[in-house]
Amino acid sequence: MPARRAAVSAAVLLIPVLALAGCSGAGKTSSGAAAPAGGGGTSPLQNPDGTRPGLAPLTSPEDQKAGRDLIARVATAAAGPKDGYDRNEFGPAWTDNVDGVPGGHNNCDTRNDLLARDGRAVERKDGSTCVVTAMTIDDPYTGKTVQWTKQQATRIQIDHVMPLSYDWQMGAAKWDKGKRVQIANDPLNLIPADGSQNASKGDSGPATWLPANTTIRCAYAVRFAQVSLKYQLPVTEADKKAMLQQCGG
Repeated sequence: MPARRAAVSAAVLLIPVLALAGCSGAGKTSSGAAAPAGGGGTSPLQNPDGTRPGLAPLTSPEDQKAGRDLIARVATAAAGPKDGYDRNEFGPAWTDNVDGVPGGHNNCDTRNDLLARDGRAVERKDGSTCVVTAMTIDDPYTGKTVQWTKQQATRIQIDHVMPLSYDWQMGAAKWDKGKRVQIANDPLNLIPADGSQNASKGDSGPATWLPANTTIRCAYAVRFAQVSLKYQLPVTEADKKAMLQQCGG
């Protein structure tokens, strides 16, 4: 009898272990599919504050529908004039002196925060807990993995998903300076990506520019919508139509 009781006890102990293993969500997207190899970033649907790394494709019908539903909530308006726009209207580039967004006042500038967020095998300057000098990064805009070093700084640039000039034309010209500094340094609006892609984008909306990596375009449109909704900035009719199209709408 003691031997039989011991066997039963072992089996009972094993059941919760198996249950935990079977219920693990590691390596899954929001639709349950395996996450892309090599990191691949985070689904924007599972990253509403932008604090998790990268940008993962939205490929399942369920995720694409969720993307369309989110984009459908975005308001539209005609673009206003660009008159008066200046990058300085959004504060010093990559300032840490920003309120109300993750990473503000953490003793590390926004650019290095973003490199550390999205990079793997991150190396930092000797004696610094902030300055990133080398890393491996999955660039969502090209679909390539990049071995980046500070000596090639411009190879990876920080893209404002909703460009600052676009923000200005869609309503940020009327904001106070503090709110403009927020959107310029909000990780939700920032993605480290290929420098040439960032340069080609300029201040374009989704109707006139999309990432070269076609698999990421729905996720990119969703992230654009997330920024629009958070800051209550409309997009143009053409941009909203293009955003919906990327997610099968």
